[in-house]
Amino acid sequence: MKLTGLHLLMTYKCTLECDHCFVWGSPWQSGTMTLENIREIFRQGKDLGTVKSIYFEGGEPFLHYAVLLKGVQEAAKMGFKVGIVSNGYWATDESDALECLKPFAGLIQDLSVSSDLYHYSEKLSKQAQNASAAAKKLGIPTWVFTIAQPEEINAASAGGKLPAGEYDIRYRGRAAEKLVERATLRPWDQFTECSSEDLREPGRVHVDSFGNLHICQGISIGNLFRTPLKQICETFDPDAHPITGPLLAGGPVELIRRYGLPHKEAYADECHMCYEARRALRSRFPEILGPDQMYGELQEVEKVA
Repeated sequence: MKLTGLHLLMTYKCTLECDHCFVWGSPWQSGTMTLENIREIFRQGKDLGTVKSIYFEGGEPFLHYAVLLKGVQEAAKMGFKVGIVSNGYWATDESDALECLKPFAGLIQDLSVSSDLYHYSEKLSKQAQNASAAAKKLGIPTWVFTIAQPEEINAASAGGKLPAGEYDIRYRGRAAEKLVERATLRPWDQFTECSSEDLREPGRVHVDSFGNLHICQGISIGNLFRTPLKQICETFDPDAHPITGPLLAGGPVELIRRYGLPHKEAYADECHMCYEARRALRSRFPEILGPDQMYGELQEVEKVA
């Protein structure tokens, strides 16, 4: 497996609790990288020799501004191309956004800002507009991405077309619980492949604060705080992996058949079916199908505490 990008899930904590979020981002979540964690990931990425880009994601990475900034500075100094994904909550005013982004000028090649009706009351929020305007003044390449509503996706699937700049929901994580009832469901036996991720040569993977290496969010292929990234890449066998193996052989349908899992008659998409199957398999493969944060299992406990 040849990796060219590492996307750091810097924190599971977020300012928002969006219905479409497949990492269950929330103010109540836990799990945040330390600067020491980040440096170890960089060291292993550099040692691998093929990693060219580093992205800081979440959750919401700007919640930990000092560590984010230091991480970006060190990644750029090491020669990585750097990007950040944010909901732009910090861009309440263009002048505020300018002050927030000034230290990143010349260091990041991509600022991706999410803005839609899951995050805000308008598809193009004032926060996204302020962040984009400030980034433009600073010469930071920026794009705003929008996730469509289920009804728009239903219409597009029936022969329509999504508005320009809008993207499909992936019905996994919180979306599998909050949005499925608004989706058009399809028969379960249609989902015979995974079209969302390249499970053989993903190019980029996500690393969370616990060291889990996610080939798809919630499916781990190793932990780089326990096993060197280089060794994980050299020994990863996608066909022998307990989860990616069945998915490559026949998609979520094969995952259910191989492990004799009960199933519904219809699902919103292959991610929905796969996510439900993985939830049923977590006790059997706890090191692979985790952490709990990816499956929303700590949220209410931590909220009460």
